[in-house]
Amino acid sequence: MPTVIMVVIAVVIIAAVAYLAWTWSRTQRLKRRFGPEYDRALEAHGGRAAAERELRSREQAHRDLELHDLAPERRDQYKEQWLRVQERFVDAPQEAVEEADRLVTVVLGERGYPTRGFDEQAAHLSVEHARTLDHYRRGREISERAQARQATTEDLRQAMVHYRALFDDLLAVPAGHGVAETPRS
Repeated sequence: MPTVIMVVIAVVIIAAVAYLAWTWSRTQRLKRRFGPEYDRALEAHGGRAAAERELRSREQAHRDLELHDLAPERRDQYKEQWLRVQERFVDAPQEAVEEADRLVTVVLGERGYPTRGFDEQAAHLSVEHARTLDHYRRGREISERAQARQATTEDLRQAMVHYRALFDDLLAVPAGHGVAETPRS
């Protein structure tokens, strides 16, 4: 009888260790994939289990999207449009920030992301663009302040920098599809 008990105890211990290793591995994968969004989800959901459920549901919803890369000529067209938006900043900073927001939204739509509802956009972007998503949030926040006439020219400049970070990320050549472009600072 003691042998049976020892075997049962060993099986329970092995199962517990395997479960802990599996959950640790899943947590590490989510942290790598979502970067700063992982911490944001932890804060928003008040715990690891709820945050990870939310992040996994984002991954599932993201898989349901029909995303695609931009053709090189479309990438070039959008880069040209961005340069015009930047040039407009000198004479009309607030309007340039509004145009930058619209241009990012157009690129999102062409890539296959939803274009209505910032929260939904952010959730989908967090799956592949988590490292630049905070830039988008900051750019949008400044843009909203600008519409209420509560943003300085320096704030608007920062909004352009933030929008540019996501814009460059959205236009980047995917890994394995040629030489990746180095984002400008």
